[in-house]
Amino acid sequence: MQKTLSINEPIFDLVSRDPEVKDIMIELGFQDIAKPGMLQTAGRFMTLAKGIKLKKIDIDTVKQTFRRHGFIIQE
Repeated sequence: MQKTLSINEPIFDLVSRDPEVKDIMIELGFQDIAKPGMLQTAGRFMTLAKGIKLKKIDIDTVKQTFRRHGFIIQE
């Protein structure tokens, strides 16, 4: 069964709902999310869309990686 996540939802909410999202994001290059306290502070206002833009990661790469883990990204 595929899970859906919104690209415009705060990362804290995404990870709170499904902790697997954190590991996928680290795999994509969002290593800062693993730092203590980062998820509880910046993660409350940082969305996946903002992170992708900040890290200059290709959106198609993000979609494919999440799809490989059973997620569908809504824009």
